[in-house]
Amino acid sequence: MAERLDVTGAWQRISMRYAVVESIGSVIGWVIVGVGVTVPLWLLHDGDMPLWAWLPLIGAAVLAVVGVVWSFLRTRTIGYLQRDDDLLVRRGMLFRRFVAVPYGRMQIVDITQGPIERMFGLKSLKFVTAAASSAITIPGMPGSTAEELRDHLVAVSESRRAGL
Repeated sequence: MAERLDVTGAWQRISMRYAVVESIGSVIGWVIVGVGVTVPLWLLHDGDMPLWAWLPLIGAAVLAVVGVVWSFLRTRTIGYLQRDDDLLVRRGMLFRRFVAVPYGRMQIVDITQGPIERMFGLKSLKFVTAAASSAITIPGMPGSTAEELRDHLVAVSESRRAGL
């Protein structure tokens, strides 16, 4: 018999602006790939490019559109829930992942912000636990929310480690 996951309370979702950040990265990546494959073909054919030589650029454009749609769908699945003893983080469309991080096990709580995230006022909250291979990230958080959650997690984890 499968146990039911106790998730009382409201899930906090990340900002949908994060989907735009991910979309920009996806489009830039596919444009680089498409142009990187198409331009050499154009140079090889001396401006008289056959129709098939445009296929890499067309394929990259289609994949960029798929990447944008995927970014918006994936962003809707990322969230977190603060419970009494731990922080529960969820993500994933096809393969759902739920990670419960006990407050007493948190060692480092870090905020990062890339250049595109900075343009949209978003930050990523990353925390490392006592296990060597566990680093959990909650991306796409508004700046003030990320800082408040970081401060709360640090305070709670300190009190739990101290046994208060």
